[in-house]
Amino acid sequence: MADHARAGVLFDVDGTLVDTTYLHTVAWWEALRLEDRDVPMAEIHRAIGMGSDKILDHLLGEDHDTTHDDRMTAAHDTLYATWWERLRPLPGAADLLRAVAGRGLKVVLASSAKDRELAVLRRVLGADDVLAAATSSADADESKPAPDILQAALEQSGVDPDRCVFVGDSVWDVRAAAKLDIACIGLACGGTSAAELIDAGAVATYRDPADLHVALDGSAIARLDRR
Repeated sequence: MADHARAGVLFDVDGTLVDTTYLHTVAWWEALRLEDRDVPMAEIHRAIGMGSDKILDHLLGEDHDTTHDDRMTAAHDTLYATWWERLRPLPGAADLLRAVAGRGLKVVLASSAKDRELAVLRRVLGADDVLAAATSSADADESKPAPDILQAALEQSGVDPDRCVFVGDSVWDVRAAAKLDIACIGLACGGTSAAELIDAGAVATYRDPADLHVALDGSAIARLDRR
């Protein structure tokens, strides 16, 4: 039997395991509007997955006036927090985490959420009993598509980058994984299409955690069992 001591699966959380992508979109839209910045929601949605250190430059241009960036970020955080008590896991999220752990693989949350928000997300998931590690924004200098949060997840969990898979829902997830030569499985439940995820470099795509769970035996995760 393969030694799984350093094999594992890293999971993005927002939009991958918990249904938050469109809530973040609306919160950023409202925060931008408070400063008279009119950005279409579709553009904001496609940027979700970046952290607050990147998203405003991406949406407003790297040469934009940054005077009110902190205020917009704080407004986003406040608006988004109003949804915390109503957040829901995506279909099959906890079952998928438990199935991965049941294969003897480490389960790691590679999240760049702030600490208080991460605590809420973990409560929503209800799968702390199978987690080997979980990161927060405090663990990374830069957010995705920089690979910092994935590197932190590897270091905290002891997972070997040659023996892991990352599961995410955005092109930023796929690009971050590629920088560490980690295979990325894409889930379309965050609103990014399977075609876009494949074009970005995902090794496979599934509808949501439940779909990946059903297909687990034929997935890149199952191949970790045989290394």
